[in-house]
Amino acid sequence: MKVEKDACTIAALYTLGHTAAADLLRRFTYPWEALPEIRDFVRALGAKLSRDDYEQRGEDIWVAKSAKLYPNIYLAGPCIIGPHTEVRPGAFVRGSALVGADCVVGNSTELKNVILFDHVQVPHYNYVGDSILGYFAHMGAGSITSNVRADKKPVVVHAAEPIETGLKKFGAMLGDHVEVGCNAVLNPGTVVGKDATIYPTSCVRGVVPGGSIYKCTGELVKKV
Repeated sequence: MKVEKDACTIAALYTLGHTAAADLLRRFTYPWEALPEIRDFVRALGAKLSRDDYEQRGEDIWVAKSAKLYPNIYLAGPCIIGPHTEVRPGAFVRGSALVGADCVVGNSTELKNVILFDHVQVPHYNYVGDSILGYFAHMGAGSITSNVRADKKPVVVHAAEPIETGLKKFGAMLGDHVEVGCNAVLNPGTVVGKDATIYPTSCVRGVVPGGSIYKCTGELVKKV
C-alpha cells in the first residue's frame, strides 16, 4: 500500500513540544531535511545550555546533571544528553546527537547524526544513524536503522509519489509512539507513522501508515 507523501511531513509525524530540536525542525517540511543541520544545531544549542543544569564533559559534549551515565561508554561531540536519561555500558555515541529527556541509550547501542525526542528507548544492541525518533518511540533489542543503500545512490522515500531526498545517508524517521520489534531492519528512507507497530524480524522499506501494524512486506493491518 502506497502512502501519500503528506504522511511523511514533520507535522504528521511529530509533536514538537517534546524535543529540544523543535526550532530546527520547524524550518523544514520533511524531517530528513534536518539531517545535514544536526551537527551545527547541537553545537549552537549546547553553548546556550544552563550551567546549572548541564555540565560539559569534553569538546562540544553537554550532559544534564540529572542524567545517569554508566562506565565504559563513549561520547563524541557535538552531542547533548538530556535530563534523567540513562546511557548504559558499551554505548557508542559518535557525535551529532541530540538525546532528549528520560531516554535510554542502552548496552552496545550506537548513535550517529540523530535526534531522539523525549522518552525514546534504544536499549539493547541498536544502531541508529541519520535518523529521527519521535516521542516515546521504542526500538526492540537488535533492531537497527540501515542508513546507506547498497548501491550508494541517494535515498528515495517510496511514498505514493516517490520523494527524492538527495541524501546518501538517511536511516529512518519514526513518528511518536512507534514500536519496533526485536531484530527488525529499517532500510534507508523508511518512514513510520505515529502509533505504528513493526513486527519482530521485519525488513521494512517505504512508508508505514500511522496507527497500523507492519507484519511483513505487503501485509499491513489497522490497529483495533
